[in-house]
Amino acid sequence: MTAQLDHVPACAPPDASAAKPPLPRRLWRGRPEDPNWVRPAFLGALLVIGALYTWNLTASGYANSFYSAAVQAGSQSWKAMFFGSLDAANAITVDKPPASLWPMALSVRIFGLNSFAILFPQVLMAVATAGVLYAAVRRRFTAAAGLITVAVFALTPVAALMFRFNNPDAALALLMAVAVYCTLRALEQARTRWLLWAGVAIGLAFLVKTLQAFLILPVLAAAFAVLAPAPLRKRIGQVLLAGLAMVVAGGWWVAIVELWPASSRPYIGGSQNNSFLELTFGYNGLGRINGEETGSVGGGGGGRGGGGWGETGWDRMFGANIGGQISWLIPAALILLVAALWLTRKAPRTDTARAAFVLWGGSLLITMVVFSYMQGIFHEYYTVALAPYVAPLIGMGAVVLWEERGRAWASLTLAGAMTATAVWGYVLLNRSADYHPWAKWVVLIGGLTAALGLVFVTRLGAGLTRAVLGLGLVAALAGPTAYTLTTLGEGHSGSIVTAGPAVSGGRGGFGGGMPGGGPGGGAFPGQGGQNQQGGQGGQGGQMGMPPTGGFGGGFPGGQNGQGQNGNGQNGQALPTAPGGTGGEGPMGGGRGGMGGLLNGAEVDDEAKKLLETDADRYTWPAAAIGAQNAAGYQLATGEPVMAIGGFNGTDPSPTLAEFKKYVAEGKIHYFVSGGGAGGGAAPGGGGESSTSSQISAWVQANFKKVTAGSATFYDLTQEAGDS
Repeated sequence: MTAQLDHVPACAPPDASAAKPPLPRRLWRGRPEDPNWVRPAFLGALLVIGALYTWNLTASGYANSFYSAAVQAGSQSWKAMFFGSLDAANAITVDKPPASLWPMALSVRIFGLNSFAILFPQVLMAVATAGVLYAAVRRRFTAAAGLITVAVFALTPVAALMFRFNNPDAALALLMAVAVYCTLRALEQARTRWLLWAGVAIGLAFLVKTLQAFLILPVLAAAFAVLAPAPLRKRIGQVLLAGLAMVVAGGWWVAIVELWPASSRPYIGGSQNNSFLELTFGYNGLGRINGEETGSVGGGGGGRGGGGWGETGWDRMFGANIGGQISWLIPAALILLVAALWLTRKAPRTDTARAAFVLWGGSLLITMVVFSYMQGIFHEYYTVALAPYVAPLIGMGAVVLWEERGRAWASLTLAGAMTATAVWGYVLLNRSADYHPWAKWVVLIGGLTAALGLVFVTRLGAGLTRAVLGLGLVAALAGPTAYTLTTLGEGHSGSIVTAGPAVSGGRGGFGGGMPGGGPGGGAFPGQGGQNQQGGQGGQGGQMGMPPTGGFGGGFPGGQNGQGQNGNGQNGQALPTAPGGTGGEGPMGGGRGGMGGLLNGAEVDDEAKKLLETDADRYTWPAAAIGAQNAAGYQLATGEPVMAIGGFNGTDPSPTLAEFKKYVAEGKIHYFVSGGGAGGGAAPGGGGESSTSSQISAWVQANFKKVTAGSATFYDLTQEAGDS
């Protein structure tokens, strides 16, 4: 860095108008001033990410059957695709907007219903996200910063998990990265067009996961309003226009749904009043913050003592069940963020280097704070939203401070970031005592050695300097890389998944073999025991909720038993939910109690044959309590299966009167016994007054029971006692 520009990183000129680099002349050559290796390295990195994330992809099967059933429905019915219906006959929707389902549904329309067709669009989103992050960093910093960013993102364990899974979080992370990129482009010359595109990205993200898309909105708006190189009045007007673009991009679908006659569209899953706005601001909105999600399987009540969805507080992202998912490089990212802001403290207001740190750092901090203190439904995999923010901070910060290594404070800061990474990596790896026990020592010793080398880096020769850099990179990425490779090598299915190996003190699950599950794909409340991913399930701990009768396998009031292979075997017999037959068999199986609440029901050949017989004569060949239970039968048969009560069986759809009408009109053939939490055993389930309980009791009292394989059905065309 030159003396006269000591307030600006040497990676680019200080003038905002001069910050725009020349556009690449050819895709394979990149910028004219780039070394020959830059563009091949970038394209090669994208190819490697695509290949790694595609490897072993189909081991996850239908992944989260809840969303796969909606994808299957959307591939058969354009109406179901538009609304995000769980079945092609459009009984009820998923409990999210449908945008994340659209790419998968289109893929299935083209390639047919199979695991690869469902999950490969998520892999493409990973490649796209990596490309966006590289482009965002490379515009203002060096190619090395961009490549480091791509590596850190791709080797984040929770990213390797969710960009190979069919939950909405991958699409959300991509759109958040696009929004920040567009804002950075807008900041270069106060260009309205790019800010409008940022608003469009946020609006589309709203159609993926509602209000979570708005978490970084204050950061984007404030950064542009303060830092853009334009008069204040113009900046404010541009922000307002971007807000309008956001409303249009996200509001058109909401307006159609709210104006569409409720009688001719599916019920809005997750709501209690068949309203998407209620779902947005209640169950998926304020309820996530204060823990009061009406219709949920369990309340919140975070607090430092730990609540229904885990302990809240500033260190939540570093906790036993979350730390290994995302936090490996967060300490270093925060250190580098502070150092970079200090380095640019005297830069002009419009300095784009500082703006980049403000946008990525502000997005990381605001999302971490909300995640850390929200008392409602929270799951480990939500933290994939942090991955696109952590990676640029590492790439930009490391390169900027490296360029300033001649200053003692810069080299010491780099050494401090390396030390924090090594120590924290050791702590995280030590939580899995049997997981490559030598790895923690490699990370700790290698990292501390690299940190020492960084302190004296200006006194080292070229060879030793390269050795220090290589050692530091290996030590920093060894832990997350190991977790990522473990994640890539395993299949993941069910409502809740986690990356990496089992960890001590992590979330206990049903039967210990699965880390719980909740609405729309999430963990059930409580902590304790061991977090399990693939292989043998750990022994669960006691759930942190008051006794409510429990489900034996570790749900409120019960002790977790032993589990195997993610889907787990129940440690204890499950109590009979209304309509159930007791708790036999595996979680996700078709028999009794909680069957199918966490996983799609396991459907044997006899049950499949029963439901497929004369299926075309009925609107719904079957109905089942709970969306996961229904999803298993729907995916097995390819026929619409009505999910009574939505995900948990707690939504008031259909009502008993509506269900009786459907039966009288001959629209439903079979009722699947058991499944869901709608029987009222779970908080928010509604007890015996819940619609699913009423329907189950009415069916049991009036219709003939039929057994097919290991599953029990009621034939709604034959009254009880008929021969």
